[in-house]
Amino acid sequence: MPKTIRELADELGVSKQRIQQIIAKLSASKTPNKEGNRYVLNAQDVKNIKDLMGFDNDKSSTSESTNRLVDYDVYLDVIDSIKEKDEQIKILLEVQKQTQNLLDQQQRLALQDKKILEEYKAEIKDLKALNMPPQDIKKENSSPKETTDYIKGSPQKPNKKKWWQFKKTRAKND
Repeated sequence: MPKTIRELADELGVSKQRIQQIIAKLSASKTPNKEGNRYVLNAQDVKNIKDLMGFDNDKSSTSESTNRLVDYDVYLDVIDSIKEKDEQIKILLEVQKQTQNLLDQQQRLALQDKKILEEYKAEIKDLKALNMPPQDIKKENSSPKETTDYIKGSPQKPNKKKWWQFKKTRAKND
C-alpha cells in the first residue's frame, strides 16, 4: 500500500522536510515515483529511506549484541564514576577530620587563654591590694579628732586660688 511523505514522517517521528532531504540524497535509481506533485512511496522506497536514515526494519541479534555492548560500556562508566566518587568521599572525610582536629585545638587554646587571663586578673588584684594605702582602715579605727590632729600636724600647703575661682566668688558676693 503506497504511503505519502506525511504518513512516513508521522510514522518515523520526523518532519516532512527531513523526509524530503533524505529523498534528495537517494540515488536516481532509488528515488520514489511522483504522481503529479506528490511522491508515492511503495514498500521498497520506504525501506530505502529508512536505511539512509539509519532505521532498521528487522530486529536482529546484531542489535541485541550492540545493546549488550552499550549496556556493558555504560556499566563500566558507572563503575568508574562510582570509584571516583568514593575517592572524593575519602578525601572529604580526611579534610573533615583535619578540620575537627583544628577546631579542638582552637577550643583548647581558647580555654588556656581564659585560664591565663583569670590568673593575670587575680595577680593584678593582689598587686592592687598591696599598693593600696591603708587609709580606709585608719578612718574606720581612728576618731575624727585624730585625723584632724594628723592634718594639723602636717605642713599645710598654702591654698592657692585660681583666677576663675576669684571670678566665681565675686559673682556670688555681688
